[in-house]
Amino acid sequence: MSIIPVPSPTTGTPSRRHVRVPLVLAAACSAAAALALAPTAHAVTPLTATATYDCGAWGSGLATLTAADSGTSKSIKITSTAITMPPGTSADPNSITTTLKLTKTSGGATSQVQFSGKTNPGMSGGSPITLGPLKLTSGTLAAGDRTDSVVLSAPPSAANWSLQIVASSPTSATVPCVATSAQSTAFTW
Repeated sequence: MSIIPVPSPTTGTPSRRHVRVPLVLAAACSAAAALALAPTAHAVTPLTATATYDCGAWGSGLATLTAADSGTSKSIKITSTAITMPPGTSADPNSITTTLKLTKTSGGATSQVQFSGKTNPGMSGGSPITLGPLKLTSGTLAAGDRTDSVVLSAPPSAANWSLQIVASSPTSATVPCVATSAQSTAFTW
């Protein structure tokens, strides 16, 4: 416990009388302050959506996008059984850099945001892709903003992509993909 000098009621100077303040109270105040300052998680709706992508030699078809917002970071994970690593190729864990472009609508204005990351399980030829979670790396998202696929005409190329997959180990490949459909439902952050 802490001892705090208390001014004398007659002289105004500290006396030998002391008031004890329990440490429990101080700890409780500290914990309450920390909780008040902690960022809160925001619900993204819906949590998952689908869109179709053309990834050239890696295949084309339906991909599932799973969004998350922890309050401090926003992320999207991409999975697909239609888009796979080609036969004879493989990827070590966390060896694929993935960048996803999405259209952002905020207050009637439209722009783009990007999610990027180097997170993936080990995969081999024929394996369905699992990429991410990819963190928001370009642009900002505020509560109420909506994001959707950047739909582009095929074929995908180095200058024409909505999703780019760069594998580095042991197979090296840069795979541009174009979204060929909007999401089943846009994400609202």
